[in-house]
Amino acid sequence: MTSGFTLQRTGDVSRAKVVPLQDTALVLRIELRYITPIIHRTIVVPSRITLPKLHVTILRAMGWQGGHLHEFQINGMRYGEPDPDYPDSNLQSEKRVRLDKALGDTQDLAYLYDFGDDWEHDLRIMEVAFFNDPLTSPICLDGANACPPEDVGGLPGYEHFVRVLSDRTHPEYDDMLLWHGKRFDPAAFDLGEVNQRLRQIQI
Repeated sequence: MTSGFTLQRTGDVSRAKVVPLQDTALVLRIELRYITPIIHRTIVVPSRITLPKLHVTILRAMGWQGGHLHEFQINGMRYGEPDPDYPDSNLQSEKRVRLDKALGDTQDLAYLYDFGDDWEHDLRIMEVAFFNDPLTSPICLDGANACPPEDVGGLPGYEHFVRVLSDRTHPEYDDMLLWHGKRFDPAAFDLGEVNQRLRQIQI
């Protein structure tokens, strides 16, 4: 890796338990559901990362701008930011909740961003590892394809958006380009740019 960061792999995650130690890291694969080709990122975070920090990490790794509600589904529990105007007795506050504690012995976790567009993400633990050098920020190891724009209208809106911007003769092309503000390449992914965003997160 070019990050100045070294992992000691522990092997198959199915045989490894998440140990709540300061130097334990998780290699997580984030995958946006229902879109082909798959939009995904592989990131490294400390197992002790808090859910609010993991939320910001997912946003910046995927390319979301933020500003919408979100929710984690972990080990049969729902975590997020409770809204006093819309009480939800089943939603637990994510504040100060650590990922390793929320997971326990399971690997059951998912993430929902933007309750209007409903972007559902699968989160899968690829490896449990130990880091030898200071892990001061999350790191992205791999990824593919561009994140949909904010407020595009969920999956059907995104499919329409891509279809319009792929055809300069489409009657909505100019309006859609004006709305987005620039050309859009659904296959775009820049690992260096992602890690530049992630370096702004102190963990």
